[in-house]
Amino acid sequence: MEKGQYAGTPGNENISGSKTGDSITVRIDGRVERVRRGITVEELNRQFLNDADEKKPVSARLNGELVDLSHSIDEDGEVAFIDPSQPEGLEILRHSTSHVMAHAVQELFPGTKVTIGPAIDNGFYYDFDSDHTFTPDDFDGIERRMREIIAADHPFVRREVTREEALEIFSRQGEDYKVELIEELPEGETISIYEEGGWVDLCRGPHVTSTGRLGHFRLINISGNYWRGDARNKMLQRITGTAFSSQDDLEKYLQWLEEAKQRDHRRLGRQLDLFQINEEAGAGLIIWHPKGALLRTILEDFERREHLKRGYKIVMGPQLLKMDMWKRSGHYDNYRESMYFTEVEGQQYGLKPMNCLSHMLIYKSKMRSYRELPLRYFELGIVNRHERSGVLHGLVRVRQFTQDDAHLFCTPSQLADEITRIIQFVADMMKVFDFSYEMELSTKPEEKTIGTHLDWEQATAALQRCLEKSGQPYTINEGEGAFYGPKIDVKLRDVLDRQWQCATIQCDFAMPERFDLTYIGEDGQRHRPIMLHRVILGSMERFIGILIEQYKGAFPVWLAPVQAIVMNITDAQREYALQVEQQLLMEGIRIESDVRNEKLGLKIREAQLQKIPYMLVVGNQEMKQGSVSPRLRDGSNLGPISVEQLIARIREESRVEVSA
Repeated sequence: MEKGQYAGTPGNENISGSKTGDSITVRIDGRVERVRRGITVEELNRQFLNDADEKKPVSARLNGELVDLSHSIDEDGEVAFIDPSQPEGLEILRHSTSHVMAHAVQELFPGTKVTIGPAIDNGFYYDFDSDHTFTPDDFDGIERRMREIIAADHPFVRREVTREEALEIFSRQGEDYKVELIEELPEGETISIYEEGGWVDLCRGPHVTSTGRLGHFRLINISGNYWRGDARNKMLQRITGTAFSSQDDLEKYLQWLEEAKQRDHRRLGRQLDLFQINEEAGAGLIIWHPKGALLRTILEDFERREHLKRGYKIVMGPQLLKMDMWKRSGHYDNYRESMYFTEVEGQQYGLKPMNCLSHMLIYKSKMRSYRELPLRYFELGIVNRHERSGVLHGLVRVRQFTQDDAHLFCTPSQLADEITRIIQFVADMMKVFDFSYEMELSTKPEEKTIGTHLDWEQATAALQRCLEKSGQPYTINEGEGAFYGPKIDVKLRDVLDRQWQCATIQCDFAMPERFDLTYIGEDGQRHRPIMLHRVILGSMERFIGILIEQYKGAFPVWLAPVQAIVMNITDAQREYALQVEQQLLMEGIRIESDVRNEKLGLKIREAQLQKIPYMLVVGNQEMKQGSVSPRLRDGSNLGPISVEQLIARIREESRVEVSA
């Protein structure tokens, strides 16, 4: 389990005092106390704080280090207690629950081997190697045994053993995966193991004092995962669960999960007939159906218009470029594990993971003057990246995707204004889709970088100044910049309060140097432009996946691939319904017709499942009047209106105002 950030107690002066005798000095809850040497953390809490059950700590930090409550304090120090309401406390509770789950699984399914079982965001998991194929039908039995283990209130007992002792323990148990982990540890290193109810696992802890502190949990999912994430290793079975400190928190989370399930873009993508991911074609590759392709086209056309309004020039580059180009750019040395390569007539090529190289070649196609700058090249460019199968997920993590990519070339004096314009562009677009967002400044990685230290300092300072000028709060994300420059990462929040990485703004002094990009300045001399890499929505696939879940498939009228469907009540109105469809098509309305010889109620229900904004019912009255009776997808009726009124209404609802 990873160690979190230490949030210390009031007062920060050093604690010092005599280390002889039977007493030591401890700072606790902002005050200093003399206590007996060897007092446990739990005894200290009971003696001085006497917390209520709901605030009873699960662990503590002793001089900044996470320890169990059973840990003895043998020298002066500072203690900060951690209760389940804190992120660290909840993580410890979940980690302890994962041990109970593994204990139950191994009892119920003899011969099963355990690998690792950490706490994760919103829960925990364990990876198992078992002859039994787990299914959700196993959950009831596993949970029942877990509750029995919890009811027994077994203490979690920590033991520190040598490497040799640990190898003997886990070899005797036949736990090959644990043995592999231990063998990789340095000679002489002390190893900790935890035991509860006779069940032992390799773990650095800490854990709750006993299994009785647990209880509010649920098993959620089963998935496959290669040992250590390497496809060359054996496929394991991962059981994922969640746990909370109260039943109320658990129920709220389970409700959230159900809502997330209802919004899942993979489920809605099938229901709305938008796309498919077919293993016959290949994992992580999206096949767009007519409605999905139309949705993409609407979004992409909208983006093209917005870029043209802001002075961008639309360009296009090839999918393949010679290997020499990728070596020159630094991608081969720093990014090749994420690339695909091929050979054409004895020449090595790389399938592009980014669009920047072609844009630099366009810039370099002729001599540039400072009067031409800034130059802003925009491409909805298809890129390919090698993602491991274990991380692929619907539309949001794929192997081929389209970026709304742009590269800007400017002078040093134009840099701040260009960054500021991009920040505003992001704000304008997020407002269209009603997304809130947060910004991070990602700085130079420790390894795999190009460019000089001065380049990185100047680029980072430029981004930071523009962020501060914008007034937008931001955090520093140390070491997470691209290999060629620092970046601003924009993380939007969706309706379920999840964060998604979409927009990014990267400042690059290095590639213009590598590709010898120049412009003629006012002084008649050659100068090096600065290059900005940026996306606004990011991956179009990911953004559409987010939109599907944001709107629960009920897209606003301007974005809906089908804005209206006309349906007749009887065969007598069939021809009129088709006339209405044709009239609206000619006016640019995206409309379909349902003139099957079926009951109207069935047609309406099917249209509602397709989440079509307008269902246009036509009967004899509407046919006589030349009108339609619109029914909205929320179930409300507008009553008879003329076709012209309907067209005006849909056009008004399809207006998207974006300031430029």
